[in-house]
Amino acid sequence: MGLLHIDHFSLELSQDTLWKPILRDISFSMEKGETIGIVGESGSGKSVTALSIMGLIDKKKSKITSGNIVFFDQEKDKSIDLTTLTEEQYLKIRGKKIAMIFQEPMTSLNPVIKCGEQICEAILLHEKLSKKRVYQLVIKLLNEVMLPRPEEIFDSYPHELSGGQKQRVMIAMAMSCHPDILIADEPTTALDVTVQKGILELIRNLQQKHGMSVIFITHDLGVVAEIADRVLVLYKGEIVESGKVNEVLYHPEHPYTKGLLSCRPPLDVRPKLLLTVKDFMEHYDAESRTSSQIMQELVSDEERKISHERLYSQKPIIKIEGLSKSYPIRNHKLFAKKEYVHALQNVNVDIYEGETLGLVGESGCGKTTLGRSMIRLIEPTEGKVIYKGHSLTELSNHDLRKVRKDLQIILQDPYSSLNQRLTVGSSIMEPMKVHHLHHTDKERKQKAIELLERVDLNESHFYRYPHEFSGGQRQRISIARALAVNPTFIICDESVSALDVSVQAQVLNLLNELKKEYHFTYIFISHDLSVVKFMSDRMAVMRHGQIVEINEADKIYQSPQTEYTRQLIAAIPNVDEVWD
Repeated sequence: MGLLHIDHFSLELSQDTLWKPILRDISFSMEKGETIGIVGESGSGKSVTALSIMGLIDKKKSKITSGNIVFFDQEKDKSIDLTTLTEEQYLKIRGKKIAMIFQEPMTSLNPVIKCGEQICEAILLHEKLSKKRVYQLVIKLLNEVMLPRPEEIFDSYPHELSGGQKQRVMIAMAMSCHPDILIADEPTTALDVTVQKGILELIRNLQQKHGMSVIFITHDLGVVAEIADRVLVLYKGEIVESGKVNEVLYHPEHPYTKGLLSCRPPLDVRPKLLLTVKDFMEHYDAESRTSSQIMQELVSDEERKISHERLYSQKPIIKIEGLSKSYPIRNHKLFAKKEYVHALQNVNVDIYEGETLGLVGESGCGKTTLGRSMIRLIEPTEGKVIYKGHSLTELSNHDLRKVRKDLQIILQDPYSSLNQRLTVGSSIMEPMKVHHLHHTDKERKQKAIELLERVDLNESHFYRYPHEFSGGQRQRISIARALAVNPTFIICDESVSALDVSVQAQVLNLLNELKKEYHFTYIFISHDLSVVKFMSDRMAVMRHGQIVEINEADKIYQSPQTEYTRQLIAAIPNVDEVWD
């Protein structure tokens, strides 16, 4: 039977007064030491499958309509039907036998408890050890997940760490009791490519060391190719394709799998539009089980050359001169000399009207700090940002507010950036009111509805709240809100990193359409080089708060000038490279 066996498992969740099928007849088994990859879009049932195994589905709002989940406890040499356990019984298994790494570390970590103490708590729940011994184990775990200065990380609160560092703390917590099964729910989505590669290697090494089984949930088939033995493809709660990784990735049979494989921005060519899963499903004949050929129109080298000649013949719309930002490090000794982290160090760059400048680099390299310092969401320590001849860094708060409507930002996490107490319509209308745009609320409402329709939503969405939308829809709402004040310059700060590949392709296509329609200038910040290469005219590579390389995006990918850039490119998950 193996370590875990899910047999014809079906689950429904309550939505208002209706019961909606979420999982439909799911069946699979896993052996000791095996890695199973589960892939699919948002809403396909990946995370619900994981939460069902962990016993974290609200029993009042869910019901199992068929099947069971059986776990074989090697220590007690007996099988346990997890669907029959009480919460008290589950506590002895959850974390100790089966552990989970969640996708959102900021919402999973307690913001008012130090990171080290949270890992200690996870160990003490299952082990009777001295505080000194637990501290030693936690420091060892933090070292294992490649966190710098583990003693300082132990005493840090979650908000003091970068997104990648928080995710590594979550991994250390999940590994703290050496579980038999580790469920990793999109654990590398928020990480840059080099850290992602390190985390995948770390999970593999820990798996081999402890004989652990892994269920790896992701929307990135390149990641699955690197880590999994077998893969399950979920679509609308059903397994539509399964098998060994090389068989599924190189000989996909279902159009949904083909769509997932084709949604990633290609590295060798530059398409005008990215393909989506919808394109493949629409060209699929269910009776004959065949798909018609789908062609992608490409941007020629000559088209790109002409576009760039026009673009860079203008004067820059923004000039960044000597921009620096330093943060004091919290000292644990009363009279210790104050030390600083230099997040930005003398950054100089020009940005041209209508350009998309991509910023790439590892977590903590200064990408987000640069973006936020440019529009003074963070006050820079030194330097100037000159926008259309005016120094933003020297403007008073009153004068800055007048300029602020021209400079917008789309943040990484749309859920936390939207006010949960306001309807979507109110969130879009609010910046219009702040900047005194349009004369009446009726006019603002009409404009908000137009913007929702422009990002492929509709009037009914105006009255709903953020929690009623998927991740991709929330990101579209954030884009609509940024457009509400008619900006000229938009910073996209990791705005597609948390989206599944098909929704990501839709949002990237939308951003490019809006750029053509409204003549926007973008700064596109991401740790995903393939996405930045697709979106950008030029690409700037950042490391330790400095720009180490800047050039035309295709040239950087084809002929990187620094060893650091070569390492970033080499770390991009690539299905073809894994199985060559």
